[in-house]
Amino acid sequence: MPPLEDQTFPSTPGKFKIERAHTMNRQLYRCFASTSTMFLWALFLIALTASYLSFQGFVDSGSRYLSASWGGIQWEKQVRTSAQIHRQGGMSVLVTGAAGFVGSHVSLALKRRGDGVVGLDNFNDYYDPSLKKARKSLLNTHEVFIVEGDVNDAKLLAKLFDVVAFTHVMHLAAQAGVRYAMENPQSYVHSNIAGLVTLLETCKSANPQPAIVWASSSSVYGLNEKVPFSESDRTDQPASLYAATKKAGEEITHTYNHIYGLSITGLRFFTVYGPWGRPDMAYFSFTRNILQGKPITVYRGKNHVDLARDFTYIDDIVKGCLGSLDTAGQSTGSGGKKRGPAPYRIFNLGNTSPVTVPTLVSILERHLKVKAKRNIVDMPGNGDVPFTHANISSARREFGYKPTTDLQTGLKKFVKWYLSYYGYNHGKSVN
Repeated sequence: MPPLEDQTFPSTPGKFKIERAHTMNRQLYRCFASTSTMFLWALFLIALTASYLSFQGFVDSGSRYLSASWGGIQWEKQVRTSAQIHRQGGMSVLVTGAAGFVGSHVSLALKRRGDGVVGLDNFNDYYDPSLKKARKSLLNTHEVFIVEGDVNDAKLLAKLFDVVAFTHVMHLAAQAGVRYAMENPQSYVHSNIAGLVTLLETCKSANPQPAIVWASSSSVYGLNEKVPFSESDRTDQPASLYAATKKAGEEITHTYNHIYGLSITGLRFFTVYGPWGRPDMAYFSFTRNILQGKPITVYRGKNHVDLARDFTYIDDIVKGCLGSLDTAGQSTGSGGKKRGPAPYRIFNLGNTSPVTVPTLVSILERHLKVKAKRNIVDMPGNGDVPFTHANISSARREFGYKPTTDLQTGLKKFVKWYLSYYGYNHGKSVN
């Protein structure tokens, strides 16, 4: 048996050239035939893959359309119905963050007085979404429709303005909380800056342009030591990323007012509290832990000075929001072009009576009839400020803002709601 490498050649030397030529021709033919077959198979597989991907894309598009949380004839009908005005001289308002604490209260107040209201909320999980869903259910019973979507969704915003010619926007959607910014800073830029710009872009292109009222924050005063805080005070020393994004929002809204003629009012809220509040707020978490027999952490400032806040009851904040909407003045642009100067305003909405945190705890103890286990610690460098105190003279002068609920009364109402909502009976949960 010849070696493997020799088996290709003929055994008779005289036939070598002819047979070798025939052999090479046959090999080339087979190679060509094999290559052609492979090429045809490749084309077939490519075509099959392309067909599959096209079909899959069609299926995915159909699935997205069928599962979309907005769009369609029925959805548009719900939006229009919710936006209908039922009072003389009323307004049609898009409320962002409508399933949030302040947003749900403002939406309900607007609807009760006959204004049209459409809500927008992304129901994120910064805190328990079930509380937001419960607020949504409450609003549904008063015929306020909430669209589930993000304020960064430009297509959704454009669709809403295509369906309804909103006269006003109450922009309350935001990433809240001072300390959480140290854990998830990107969420603050996404919601408080990018989301705001997306909304302003939609509003400046709307025809007619709506008037905009939005939630800034008392946090913009940062390290300011002059009290009480006035709108004319410096706000260039933010103590937290949250405060910085709200300050950036004030500068951005001023730009859109100047260039596009949008009527814009910014509201600096001071420590809002009350029923249906946010679980991350101190008064809320204190209540939960006191009832569960857990210790609460009470921070104190430098030199063992108690922290103080200008706690403002939710009903007073709502009155300020509605007063701001009622006096907002019209935007002057059309289709993204400014026709003349438009109002640009900033107001403090506070209670004007700061209360120390230990006093807050004492009031909760009286209403809950349970003694708190206090853990007193020095305030860490997490962005919190030692005190807040609002000067509300501008809001009082402009639209008659006058808070009427003191902390004792407001916390009594909150505790009553809390015990009812979470199923407590004499301090014991029945769930």
